[in-house]
Amino acid sequence: MEPVLLLDLDGVLNPFAAPACPPGYQERVFFEGEEPERYCVAHGGWIRELAAAGELWWATGWGEHANERYLPLLDVEPLPVVRFPPVPFEPELKVPAVDAVVGDRPAAWIDDNHTVAGRRWAAERPAPTLLVSIDPAVGWTRADVDRVLAWVQHLQR
Repeated sequence: MEPVLLLDLDGVLNPFAAPACPPGYQERVFFEGEEPERYCVAHGGWIRELAAAGELWWATGWGEHANERYLPLLDVEPLPVVRFPPVPFEPELKVPAVDAVVGDRPAAWIDDNHTVAGRRWAAERPAPTLLVSIDPAVGWTRADVDRVLAWVQHLQR
């Protein structure tokens, strides 16, 4: 059974908590009147690797804006989007929407804010589940990608 891979944007691809724009990143205003968001073109290859390893979904409050505004900068095709409540919403509300998408399939969830509800959900699932916690001051690293790819490979044995 193909695993579902869930990818957050803010705090993961956009290390918003870093005191300055990290090396390898650029900044751009995506939403009028808001602070610039950070992006790293190298992440495009990582996203394509994950998409080849499983069914990759956005799990971000950006919704379709992640496909429309962010992914074109990374030269990546649009991804399906987990439907969350309108922003702002409590992070715990990601869990029911993620659960509806994942069903009984194995799932890896990459996020900078795994809540108590999310950790409980992961622990109670009968299907293999991996939570990858990202430091929003650092953002996504190659080690995070490799961890998910190794987990997927282990599932296929």
